[in-house]
Order: sequence, then C-alpha cells, then structure tokens
Amino acid sequence: MKKLAIAIMGLALLFSCQNQAQTKKSKTNKETTKTMSASNIYQFKVTDLSGNEFDFASLKGKKVMIVNTASKCGLTPQYKDLEALYKEYKDKGFVIVGFPANNFAAQEPGTSKEIAEFCQLNYGVTFPMMDKISVKGADMAPIYHFLTEKSKNGLQDSEVEWNFQKYLINEKGELVKVISPRTLPTDPEIVSWIKS
Repeated sequence: MKKLAIAIMGLALLFSCQNQAQTKKSKTNKETTKTMSASNIYQFKVTDLSGNEFDFASLKGKKVMIVNTASKCGLTPQYKDLEALYKEYKDKGFVIVGFPANNFAAQEPGTSKEIAEFCQLNYGVTFPMMDKISVKGADMAPIYHFLTEKSKNGLQDSEVEWNFQKYLINEKGELVKVISPRTLPTDPEIVSWIKS
C-alpha cells in the first residue's frame, strides 16, 4: 500500500512538472508570436530613385508620410504641397517618402531617371523618392502589403484608391491613419497630426 502511494505521488509530481513546462513553453510561443505580429515600418528596405538602398529603420523617432505618386495625374500638383510641407517640418522630426507607381491609368510611365528629373524640374522635390513600385494587385510591393493589410499593420485594411494616397506613420513606425488621395498634404488634419 505504501509503495502504491509513493508511485501515485511520483506520477503526480511528474505530471505537475510536465504541465508547468508545457505552460511555460506555451507562454513563450505566445510572446514570440506577439513580438512577430507587432510589426512596424522599420522592417523594410527599399531602393531609391538613384538606385541606393533606403532603410526605413533610419527613420526611427520620426513621423512619416508615405505617398504613392504619379507624374501625369490630375493630382500631380500635390507635389508642390508635399514639398512645402516637407521643407516646413523636416527639421521637426517629419519626413515624406514618395513611391512612384503606374497602377492608375498609366499615369507614371517614366523610368527612374525621368521621374527624378520631372520631380526636380517641375516641383523642386527634395524629400526622399523611391524607385517605381506597384501599390496594388498581384505584384504589390511588400511595404504596401504592410500598409494595406490589418493583419500586418495592426490598424486597418485599406486599398490604394488612386495616386497620392497618404499613409501616416508615428514615431514608433506604426500606421496610424490613411488619408484620401484628394485630401491635400497641407490639410489641417495632416498638419495638426505632424505638430502634435
């Protein structure tokens, strides 16, 4: 009888230890999953119009506006407002990153060199401009999967409606707001967010 009691206690102790180990392992897995899903913009590296690598991790601590641009669009004059906004707030922790895209009515057909020349000659653009990418469809760039999918950005699902849609990123690299293409970059909603 004594041996049976010892055996039962031994089994109970073994089960308890295994259960604790399993709980600890499960907790660790949850923490790892949480860390992986808490993604931000700093995970991305892209190529700029000059062919150089642009690492979003270099923007840590800054507010960022990401905008898809086009040279032959009715909204193209927004380049002027984007540049004015950038010049006013670039020394106050704000940056604009432009992504030329040819997804809407073939309004950005140019090469990287042509796009760079157009931006400089017509609007004096000095904010960072990236190489041309796709912002929707089967060939959508990874950064736009992040911007448009709640499972990746943690905020909301969205679709790029047209050229000059704006994505606002906070100082932690998190998506905080999606702004319509037709909303001007100098809109009070955007300016107050930059200044806050």
